[in-house]
Amino acid sequence: MNKIALTAVAVLGLGLAACQDNAADNAVSTENTIETEAAADTNAALNATDNLGATADNALDAAGNAVENAGEAIENAAEDVANGQDNVAGQ
Repeated sequence: MNKIALTAVAVLGLGLAACQDNAADNAVSTENTIETEAAADTNAALNATDNLGATADNALDAAGNAVENAGEAIENAAEDVANGQDNVAGQ
């Protein structure tokens, strides 16, 4: 949508340029447009990088949780074995 708006502004600017000599203003406008688009591209890249970092953090958290759950399952199994031995010994 921003590109459409920028294009519309550029077309209107060209229409006005035909009426008067404002080459310097047009050059500044073009430079501002380029800078705005470059800033938008930079921000998009930074946001993508931030999202990748968050995704990596989430994946590491999930892996840590899986390892922790596996450890707890082993601990529970060992306690089950110990309880079974106690039950057999008590009979």
